[in-house]
Amino acid sequence: MSEELIATNREARHNYHILESVEAGIELKGAEVKSLREHRANLKDSFARVEGNEIYLYNMHISPYPQAGRFNPEPKRRRKLLLHKTEIKRLFGQLTQKGLTLVPLMLYFKRGFAKVELALAKGKKLYDKREVIR
Repeated sequence: MSEELIATNREARHNYHILESVEAGIELKGAEVKSLREHRANLKDSFARVEGNEIYLYNMHISPYPQAGRFNPEPKRRRKLLLHKTEIKRLFGQLTQKGLTLVPLMLYFKRGFAKVELALAKGKKLYDKREVIR
């Protein structure tokens, strides 16, 4: 039952106060899974948003798989996250508070399935960031 780390979002811990985190599955195409197995993903500037009764991940870059040819999907397309409805409703209730957002912290494989660790986070002010650096 090992976890294979694919990518981390190091900037997220610097720019946000992490309040809580949750694990979510991610809906991918075949060529995207092959690229992830080669660690060709980037979480920088990505975020998640609730739309209706579903959560989508935006701006996560997955490099095209060279052998897929014309079957490669768009690298920065929105990707559906797989969570239980109760979890989505709970997160939506918390996101309605001012200044909270969903940020992916890391992307990994768990028992063969691609997972993303989402964090409910609040943005840091400039002076908070300076304090951490010191």
